[in-house]
Amino acid sequence: MPVRVSEFSWQQTPAAVFLSLPLRGVCVRDADVFCGESYLKVNFPPFLFEVFLFAPIDDGNSKAKIGNDTILFTLYKKEPVLWETLSMPDVDKETMQRIREKSILQAQEKAKEATEAKATAKREDQRYALGVMMKIEEEERKKIEDMKENERKKATRELEAWKESQRQAGKQKSIPRKENCQRGKQAEERGAPKTPSLPRKAPSAARLPQRGRNWENIFSEKLKEDSIPAPRSAGSIQISFTPRAFPTALRESQVAEEEEWLHKQAEARRALSTDLPEFSDLKEEEKNPDWLKEKGNKLFATENYLAAVDAYNLAIRLNSKIPLLYLNRAACHLKLRNLHKAIEDSSKALELLTPPVSDNANARVKAHVRRGTAFCQLELYVEGLQDYEAALKIDPSNTVVQNDAEKIRNIIQGTSLKSRD
Repeated sequence: MPVRVSEFSWQQTPAAVFLSLPLRGVCVRDADVFCGESYLKVNFPPFLFEVFLFAPIDDGNSKAKIGNDTILFTLYKKEPVLWETLSMPDVDKETMQRIREKSILQAQEKAKEATEAKATAKREDQRYALGVMMKIEEEERKKIEDMKENERKKATRELEAWKESQRQAGKQKSIPRKENCQRGKQAEERGAPKTPSLPRKAPSAARLPQRGRNWENIFSEKLKEDSIPAPRSAGSIQISFTPRAFPTALRESQVAEEEEWLHKQAEARRALSTDLPEFSDLKEEEKNPDWLKEKGNKLFATENYLAAVDAYNLAIRLNSKIPLLYLNRAACHLKLRNLHKAIEDSSKALELLTPPVSDNANARVKAHVRRGTAFCQLELYVEGLQDYEAALKIDPSNTVVQNDAEKIRNIIQGTSLKSRD
């Protein structure tokens, strides 16, 4: 049974109520606050505080500030009047149950409306982003089409210019032929002998008349063309380079470090190929446990704890001898309230953090604190206190761990006193 809290203080103005509630040495993170129009509840095990308010409040604008082992509520009234008391007088159990159920239903409806509004806003944002992307793609497509059209027009102009140049060259070649024909006609009119036609077998130069000497030049040019060797056939030369796993030149690299890195990568690939056949399509960096650890740390920083657990799981399956992977996964399980898994990972990290030296002292403190926190959240305060005391033996000057350990002692002493009573 929870312990009802009756120690609190409150003040009011016509517009607001100010309520101060002490936490009695309980960790601030364990306080659960629920506020409705006519109902206020604070659950911080083993204590419970609830009040059925005298008049309705604006729960949407009301605030709660937690700090210094105290919760300070600022409740804004719907009607600016002074209350006679903080809670309703003479409230029976049925009325209390009805007010609780009504407050819970109102909170669920508001949460549903907020979720729907958020989903609607997200859909609108996606629709707007899709429209923008389509517009950008349309502009890019139009730009590409314009570039193609310009290139086509340019190629057409160049082709027309080449054809025109060919026509001009043909005209220039036809002019000497016409002049030769005209000269031949004039010679025939004067009675000059006709140039003999070319027989099938070319005669020697001595037998050719003086005006037929140009045939000798034609045959000599033909022989020169035949003597030119034929062009060589096209081919390709295959060039092979020495394989290199690193982009830097060998003379500029660190051979020992590279060999160690390649050895680790080969072990990771062997482990992946034998133990994880379903992940054979992973990228090269995704097969590196150190890369996966950094990825998990970034996901944890963005509060994406499930994705961070997946990254640490894959890294552990690749290399199960890295204690920080278990330590970081324990932190994720604490955030997800997987308390037994957090205890297992913290214990595994402590097993791997051997021998205990100064370099791994900080990691051992975190492992004890996280396991102790999981024990306390399971209400196993004695086991949790043992882990906090073990952390203080490693780092006696840690004030945060000292304060948390003192709170756990107070809870244990209060529980023992209550059992005696």
